[in-house]
Amino acid sequence: MRIMGLDFGSRTVGVALSDPLKITAQGLEIVRREREDKLRRTLARIEEIITEYEVEEIVLGWPKNMDGSEGERVEKTNEFQAMLERRTGLPVVLWDERLTTVAADRYMMEAGIRRENRKEQVDKIAAVFILQGYLDRKKAEANGL
Repeated sequence: MRIMGLDFGSRTVGVALSDPLKITAQGLEIVRREREDKLRRTLARIEEIITEYEVEEIVLGWPKNMDGSEGERVEKTNEFQAMLERRTGLPVVLWDERLTTVAADRYMMEAGIRRENRKEQVDKIAAVFILQGYLDRKKAEANGL
């Protein structure tokens, strides 16, 4: 059983998965769509991944503003969370994703990935950062920290 991490954007969803022991997060893919309001294929692809990898929980990046306020993206993410829970029957945990895209971009820059290639991968790497943060928190809580 695994945990899935998602970075939900206006036209893409970055997908990451934990290893079976739920220690590390790995990027899997980016699900793309033509329009922001077209989610049927996106949800269908996520359901396929859930089945294939035996996912038992989803962690969804929650895009709060830097000052902690909630904008339009938070509202759309909350709607996506509800859709995921209805369609999959799995728990969907919201995880503060502030600065994950910045961290993902910095990570790729330090790794020497060219700018044009970074843009293609940033959502998947951001999903890894979201999921890894959640896994690390769960481990710390299990160890009483």
